[in-house]
Amino acid sequence: MKKLIFVRHSKAEDPAIEISDFERSLTSKGKILANTMAIRLKEKESSAGILISSPAFRAIETALIFAGIFRLPADKILLAGNIYYKFNFLTLQSELKRINEEEDIVTLFGHNPSFTDLAAELSREGCDFIQKCGIVCISFQAATWSDLKPNSGKIEYNLKP
Repeated sequence: MKKLIFVRHSKAEDPAIEISDFERSLTSKGKILANTMAIRLKEKESSAGILISSPAFRAIETALIFAGIFRLPADKILLAGNIYYKFNFLTLQSELKRINEEEDIVTLFGHNPSFTDLAAELSREGCDFIQKCGIVCISFQAATWSDLKPNSGKIEYNLKP
């Protein structure tokens, strides 16, 4: 069985002229929320598996907080530029090619609307809107990452902040 865990980045600074969307940081509240949600995920999963993050700073910060809770070194977080903008099933497939088939869990850190749309496409039952720092876990009866297909996953849990 394979699992994909979608984690939407936590609460970030409001957009500002002097800072690009890509560079926005988490707020203090966003950091606290990410820590709380990482602990909740650890109650569900003993491992976060492989972490793949959008290179946007707020997503990386969220991934770093989760890595800390799971005691993973920061250099184990893989960055994927295609998660930042228009992440879809085809780009997911290309990212999963990077993952060793022995790994059964991949945790993704990124953005809406792509995360909600992709989670809905992958699961048989669809997916509710993923809130900031929300977590959705989808399991697949698949032996390899390339076996994942739309409408073939089952939502195991949807953790809302």
